[in-house]
Amino acid sequence: MKIQMVDLKAQYHVIEDEIDAKIKEIIHSSHFIIGNNVAEFEREAARYYDIKHAVGVASGTDALHLALLACGIGKGDEVITTPFTFIATAEAITYTGARPVFVDIDEKTFNIDVKKIVKAITKKTKAILPVHLFGLSADMEKIKGFAAEYKLKIIEDCAQSFGAEYKGKKTGAISDTGCFSFFPSKNLGCYGDGGMVITNDDDIAERIKILRNHGQKVRYYHSVIGYNSRLDEIQAGILRVKLKRIDEYNEKRRKNASLYTERLKGVNIITPSEPEGYYHVFHQYSIRTSKRDLIQKKLADEGIASAIYYPVPLHLQESYKELGYKNGDFPVSEAVASDIISLPMYPELTAEQINEVCKVIKESL
Repeated sequence: MKIQMVDLKAQYHVIEDEIDAKIKEIIHSSHFIIGNNVAEFEREAARYYDIKHAVGVASGTDALHLALLACGIGKGDEVITTPFTFIATAEAITYTGARPVFVDIDEKTFNIDVKKIVKAITKKTKAILPVHLFGLSADMEKIKGFAAEYKLKIIEDCAQSFGAEYKGKKTGAISDTGCFSFFPSKNLGCYGDGGMVITNDDDIAERIKILRNHGQKVRYYHSVIGYNSRLDEIQAGILRVKLKRIDEYNEKRRKNASLYTERLKGVNIITPSEPEGYYHVFHQYSIRTSKRDLIQKKLADEGIASAIYYPVPLHLQESYKELGYKNGDFPVSEAVASDIISLPMYPELTAEQINEVCKVIKESL
């Protein structure tokens, strides 16, 4: 049975008529950049998050970059984050001229280990950038406590956690800013690149609006050097169609995750955890096993996709060798990178497909 990591066609076929009508409407309007659909999507997203401002940008990477700049992060500053994430998290810090300072992860949640944050804080530390990896929130209560004590900004990387919650509060709306990616495979994904920053801070929102559009508030009057980072109308229109269904999509992911966990009981692997008070939206369903290579090969032989997120932690990447980190500096991140594997996960995944994935895993062991 051939099973993809993500089947975007399956989702599209359910909403095909509404998506096609929206795209056709936008094409006929001939308004493609920062128009009505972007404005409406921003309002709808802000309402969903119960927050004052939502600002669409060109990608999740840009969301992080512009949020950092809007929070005053720049050359000579340090920003604490995790080495076990997609490189965009650290790249955005580097773009500002600041230095990423890594802190190891918790082996159960794969998120930044809050017990190790204080040791990483210096006089140069200006912000903490927690990642809600795979759809599970970081421990935001502890992080907010550190930020208040040391007067630090918090920029949440919510690229994989649209709709996830921490103790009744949605990720992204817990701190100074929340940054989202709408890459096609995300829980809320468009059909290209797209991103968003949410915030309750009027000044931060205004700065991001100016930065995303070449540093201008009034057309052709540029107050700062800005960027070309605008969410286009077609992507915003697609996202508006999908936003109405995001809670349904996330619930289906959670049901699929529960079925995986149930079917993999008694197998010598570690399945994902969900601490009490958290609402995991399972952008990925990632297991740990010492037999990863064997399992991945067996899955591939049966036509079943899998992926390794992430095989090399950021502190060991060639691009960050100047930071001076070495093998062994973050042992949990390194251990997880060596034995983690993500299984197919999307709302339209069927029980039959999940059963087949689990059957192949059991057979391979």
